Amino acid sequence: MQQRHLVEENLIRLCLGSDEFISGNLKFCLWLKDTDLDIARKNSFVLDRLALVSKMRENSSKLATRSAASSPHLFFECRQTGNEEIIAIAAISSENREYLPVGLLPAGTIITGKMYGIFNAPLWNMALIASRLHWVWIGTVCVRLEMRFSYSNTLGWNTFPVPTLTDQNKLDLTRGAEDILLAREHYFPATIADMYDPNRMDSEFPLVREAHDRNDETIERIYIGRRFKNDTERLEKLFELYTKMTAQQAPPRKPAKRKT
Repeated sequence: MQQRHLVEENLIRLCLGSDEFISGNLKFCLWLKDTDLDIARKNSFVLDRLALVSKMRENSSKLATRSAASSPHLFFECRQTGNEEIIAIAAISSENREYLPVGLLPAGTIITGKMYGIFNAPLWNMALIASRLHWVWIGTVCVRLEMRFSYSNTLGWNTFPVPTLTDQNKLDLTRGAEDILLAREHYFPATIADMYDPNRMDSEFPLVREAHDRNDETIERIYIGRRFKNDTERLEKLFELYTKMTAQQAPPRKPAKRKT
Protein backbone atom coordinates (compact mmCIF):
# COMPACT_ATOMS: atom_id res chain seq x y z
CA MET A 1 0.00 0.00 0.00
CA GLN A 2 2.86 2.38 0.81
CA GLN A 3 4.44 1.89 -2.62
CA ARG A 4 1.06 2.32 -4.31
CA HIS A 5 0.63 5.66 -2.56
CA LEU A 6 4.05 6.75 -3.84
CA VAL A 7 3.03 5.89 -7.39
CA GLU A 8 -0.21 7.83 -7.01
CA GLU A 9 1.74 10.83 -5.73
CA ASN A 10 4.12 10.51 -8.72
CA LEU A 11 7.08 10.03 -6.39
CA ILE A 12 8.18 6.79 -8.06
CA ARG A 13 9.29 7.40 -11.64
CA LEU A 14 10.47 5.32 -14.57
CA CYS A 15 14.25 5.79 -14.75
CA LEU A 16 16.12 4.84 -17.91
CA GLY A 17 19.74 4.59 -18.97
CA SER A 18 21.08 3.26 -22.26
CA ASP A 19 20.70 -0.41 -21.32
CA GLU A 20 17.14 -0.04 -20.06
CA PHE A 21 16.08 1.99 -23.09
CA ILE A 22 17.55 -0.49 -25.57
CA SER A 23 16.78 -3.79 -23.83
CA GLY A 24 13.41 -2.86 -22.37
CA ASN A 25 14.42 -3.63 -18.80
CA LEU A 26 12.52 -1.49 -16.33
CA LYS A 27 14.15 0.53 -13.55
CA PHE A 28 12.53 3.04 -11.23
CA CYS A 29 13.69 5.80 -8.93
CA LEU A 30 12.35 7.92 -6.11
CA TRP A 31 11.70 11.47 -7.27
CA LEU A 32 11.49 13.67 -4.18
CA LYS A 33 11.74 17.35 -3.40
CA ASP A 34 12.11 19.08 -0.05
CA THR A 35 8.34 19.51 0.03
CA ASP A 36 7.91 15.72 -0.11
CA LEU A 37 9.87 15.05 3.09
CA ASP A 38 6.73 14.76 5.22
CA ILE A 39 5.55 11.92 2.98
CA ALA A 40 8.97 10.30 3.07
CA ARG A 41 9.15 10.34 6.87
CA LYS A 42 5.84 8.46 7.09
CA ASN A 43 6.91 5.76 4.64
CA SER A 44 9.20 2.99 5.85
CA PHE A 45 10.06 1.94 2.28
CA VAL A 46 11.29 5.44 1.43
CA LEU A 47 13.15 5.86 4.71
CA ASP A 48 15.02 2.58 4.16
CA ARG A 49 16.05 3.63 0.65
CA LEU A 50 17.18 7.08 1.79
CA ALA A 51 19.25 5.54 4.56
CA LEU A 52 21.08 3.42 2.01
CA VAL A 53 21.72 6.46 -0.21
CA SER A 54 23.03 8.46 2.73
CA LYS A 55 25.39 5.65 3.75
CA MET A 56 26.68 5.23 0.20
CA ARG A 57 27.39 8.94 -0.10
CA GLU A 58 29.10 9.09 3.30
CA ASN A 59 31.49 6.34 2.18
CA SER A 60 32.41 8.07 -1.07
CA SER A 61 35.98 9.20 -1.71
CA LYS A 62 34.66 12.47 -3.17
CA LEU A 63 34.07 15.40 -0.85
CA ALA A 64 31.14 16.71 -2.89
CA THR A 65 29.39 13.35 -2.68
CA ARG A 66 29.97 13.09 1.08
CA SER A 67 28.53 16.59 1.47
CA ALA A 68 25.34 15.42 -0.25
CA ALA A 69 24.80 12.67 2.34
CA SER A 70 22.68 15.03 4.42
CA SER A 71 20.12 15.34 1.62
CA PRO A 72 19.72 11.76 0.33
CA HIS A 73 16.23 12.51 -1.00
CA LEU A 74 17.67 14.78 -3.72
CA PHE A 75 19.50 13.71 -6.87
CA PHE A 76 23.17 14.66 -6.52
CA GLU A 77 23.29 15.98 -10.10
CA CYS A 78 19.82 16.92 -11.26
CA ARG A 79 19.34 18.13 -14.83
CA GLN A 80 15.57 17.74 -15.06
CA THR A 81 12.46 19.29 -13.61
CA GLY A 82 10.80 15.90 -13.98
CA ASN A 83 8.01 17.17 -16.23
CA GLU A 84 9.72 17.23 -19.61
CA GLU A 85 8.83 15.23 -22.69
CA ILE A 86 12.18 13.82 -23.81
CA ILE A 87 13.72 12.91 -27.14
CA ALA A 88 16.16 10.39 -25.66
CA ILE A 89 19.38 9.08 -27.22
CA ALA A 90 21.37 6.19 -25.79
CA ALA A 91 24.84 7.32 -24.77
CA ILE A 92 26.39 3.91 -25.51
CA SER A 93 25.12 1.62 -28.25
CA SER A 94 26.27 -1.12 -30.61
CA GLU A 95 27.99 -0.15 -33.83
CA ASN A 96 26.23 -3.06 -35.55
CA ARG A 97 22.83 -1.35 -35.69
CA GLU A 98 22.09 0.69 -38.81
CA TYR A 99 20.44 3.47 -36.81
CA LEU A 100 21.08 5.10 -33.45
CA PRO A 101 18.76 4.18 -30.55
CA VAL A 102 16.55 7.24 -30.18
CA GLY A 103 12.97 7.59 -29.02
CA LEU A 104 10.34 9.74 -27.38
CA LEU A 105 9.83 9.37 -23.62
CA PRO A 106 6.70 10.67 -21.91
CA ALA A 107 6.78 13.50 -19.41
CA GLY A 108 7.70 12.23 -15.98
CA THR A 109 10.45 9.87 -17.16
CA ILE A 110 13.86 10.34 -15.55
CA ILE A 111 17.02 9.64 -17.55
CA THR A 112 20.41 8.76 -16.08
CA GLY A 113 23.87 9.88 -17.08
CA LYS A 114 23.88 7.04 -19.61
CA MET A 115 21.31 8.85 -21.74
CA TYR A 116 21.16 12.14 -23.58
CA GLY A 117 17.91 14.03 -23.80
CA ILE A 118 16.45 16.95 -25.72
CA PHE A 119 13.70 18.34 -23.52
CA ASN A 120 10.36 19.58 -24.87
CA ALA A 121 11.76 19.84 -28.38
CA PRO A 122 9.87 19.60 -31.69
CA LEU A 123 9.61 15.98 -32.83
CA TRP A 124 11.40 16.67 -36.11
CA ASN A 125 14.65 16.64 -34.10
CA MET A 126 14.13 12.91 -33.56
CA ALA A 127 13.87 12.37 -37.33
CA LEU A 128 17.35 13.86 -37.75
CA ILE A 129 18.87 11.69 -35.02
CA ALA A 130 17.13 8.57 -36.35
CA SER A 131 18.57 9.06 -39.84
CA ARG A 132 21.38 7.17 -41.50
CA LEU A 133 23.06 10.53 -42.06
CA HIS A 134 23.36 11.11 -38.32
CA TRP A 135 24.58 7.54 -37.76
CA VAL A 136 27.41 8.15 -40.24
CA TRP A 137 28.31 11.46 -38.59
CA ILE A 138 28.37 10.08 -35.05
CA GLY A 139 30.38 7.05 -36.13
CA THR A 140 33.00 9.38 -37.61
CA VAL A 141 33.34 12.35 -35.25
CA CYS A 142 32.58 10.81 -31.84
CA VAL A 143 34.87 8.61 -29.77
CA ARG A 144 34.31 4.88 -29.47
CA LEU A 145 34.02 2.71 -26.36
CA GLU A 146 35.86 -0.34 -27.68
CA MET A 147 33.98 -0.42 -31.01
CA ARG A 148 30.62 0.74 -29.64
CA PHE A 149 29.27 4.18 -30.39
CA SER A 150 29.68 6.71 -27.60
CA TYR A 151 27.25 9.53 -28.32
CA SER A 152 28.21 13.10 -27.49
CA ASN A 153 26.05 16.20 -27.51
CA THR A 154 29.05 18.49 -27.98
CA LEU A 155 31.03 16.44 -30.52
CA GLY A 156 28.07 14.88 -32.31
CA TRP A 157 24.79 16.74 -32.04
CA ASN A 158 26.09 20.31 -31.81
CA THR A 159 28.39 19.81 -34.79
CA PHE A 160 25.89 17.99 -37.02
CA PRO A 161 25.36 20.20 -40.09
CA VAL A 162 21.69 20.74 -40.97
CA PRO A 163 20.51 22.88 -43.90
CA THR A 164 18.02 25.65 -43.20
CA LEU A 165 14.67 23.89 -42.80
CA THR A 166 11.42 25.29 -44.13
CA ASP A 167 8.15 24.85 -42.28
CA GLN A 168 7.23 22.14 -44.80
CA ASN A 169 10.56 20.38 -44.17
CA LYS A 170 9.80 20.32 -40.45
CA LEU A 171 6.31 18.94 -41.06
CA ASP A 172 7.73 16.20 -43.28
CA LEU A 173 10.40 15.31 -40.72
CA THR A 174 7.82 15.26 -37.93
CA ARG A 175 5.81 12.75 -39.96
CA GLY A 176 8.97 10.68 -40.42
CA ALA A 177 9.55 10.50 -36.67
CA GLU A 178 5.89 9.69 -36.06
CA ASP A 179 6.01 6.87 -38.61
CA ILE A 180 9.04 5.34 -36.89
CA LEU A 181 7.34 5.48 -33.50
CA LEU A 182 4.12 3.98 -34.88
CA ALA A 183 6.04 1.19 -36.62
CA ARG A 184 7.73 0.28 -33.35
CA GLU A 185 4.40 0.36 -31.56
CA HIS A 186 3.06 -2.17 -34.05
CA TYR A 187 5.59 -4.72 -32.79
CA PHE A 188 5.07 -4.11 -29.07
CA PRO A 189 6.49 -5.56 -26.81
CA ALA A 190 9.55 -5.98 -29.03
CA THR A 191 12.46 -3.85 -27.81
CA ILE A 192 14.94 -1.59 -29.57
CA ALA A 193 17.42 -4.46 -29.29
CA ASP A 194 14.95 -6.76 -31.05
CA MET A 195 13.77 -4.44 -33.81
CA TYR A 196 17.20 -3.07 -34.74
CA ASP A 197 19.04 -6.39 -34.69
CA PRO A 198 20.66 -6.40 -38.17
CA ASN A 199 19.86 -10.11 -38.54
CA ARG A 200 16.16 -9.62 -37.74
CA MET A 201 15.16 -6.13 -38.86
CA ASP A 202 14.23 -6.91 -42.46
CA SER A 203 12.60 -10.29 -41.86
CA GLU A 204 10.76 -9.71 -38.56
CA PHE A 205 10.22 -5.94 -38.36
CA PRO A 206 9.77 -4.72 -41.96
CA LEU A 207 7.53 -1.81 -40.96
CA VAL A 208 10.38 -0.32 -38.92
CA ARG A 209 12.74 -0.67 -41.88
CA GLU A 210 10.20 0.94 -44.23
CA ALA A 211 9.62 3.86 -41.83
CA HIS A 212 13.36 4.51 -41.63
CA ASP A 213 13.70 4.31 -45.41
CA ARG A 214 10.97 6.95 -45.83
CA ASN A 215 12.58 9.13 -43.18
CA ASP A 216 15.98 8.83 -44.85
CA GLU A 217 14.52 9.75 -48.22
CA THR A 218 12.85 12.84 -46.78
CA ILE A 219 16.05 13.99 -45.08
CA GLU A 220 18.40 13.24 -47.94
CA ARG A 221 16.21 15.07 -50.44
CA ILE A 222 16.44 18.10 -48.17
CA TYR A 223 20.24 17.83 -48.31
CA ILE A 224 20.86 17.09 -52.02
CA GLY A 225 17.49 16.60 -53.75
CA ARG A 226 17.87 12.79 -53.99
CA ARG A 227 19.00 9.76 -52.03
CA PHE A 228 22.71 9.42 -51.35
CA LYS A 229 24.45 6.56 -53.12
CA ASN A 230 26.31 5.32 -50.04
CA ASP A 231 27.76 6.31 -46.66
CA THR A 232 30.89 7.73 -48.28
CA GLU A 233 28.81 10.23 -50.24
CA ARG A 234 26.83 11.05 -47.10
CA LEU A 235 30.00 11.81 -45.18
CA GLU A 236 31.48 13.91 -47.97
CA LYS A 237 28.38 16.10 -48.05
CA LEU A 238 28.29 16.45 -44.28
CA PHE A 239 31.91 17.59 -44.12
CA GLU A 240 31.30 20.01 -46.98
CA LEU A 241 28.43 21.55 -45.02
CA TYR A 242 30.41 21.45 -41.77
CA THR A 243 33.27 23.38 -43.40
CA LYS A 244 30.85 26.08 -44.54
CA MET A 245 29.14 26.15 -41.17
CA THR A 246 32.34 26.59 -39.19
CA ALA A 247 33.66 29.21 -41.62
CA GLN A 248 30.56 31.30 -40.98
CA GLN A 249 30.99 30.91 -37.23
CA ALA A 250 34.66 31.87 -37.18
CA PRO A 251 35.25 34.91 -34.94
CA PRO A 252 36.35 38.11 -36.69
CA ARG A 253 40.06 38.75 -36.65
CA LYS A 254 41.19 41.42 -34.26
CA PRO A 255 42.57 44.50 -36.01
CA ALA A 256 46.29 44.92 -35.75
CA LYS A 257 47.43 47.49 -33.24
CA ARG A 258 48.58 50.72 -34.77
CA LYS A 259 52.21 51.48 -34.10
CA THR A 260 52.89 54.76 -32.39
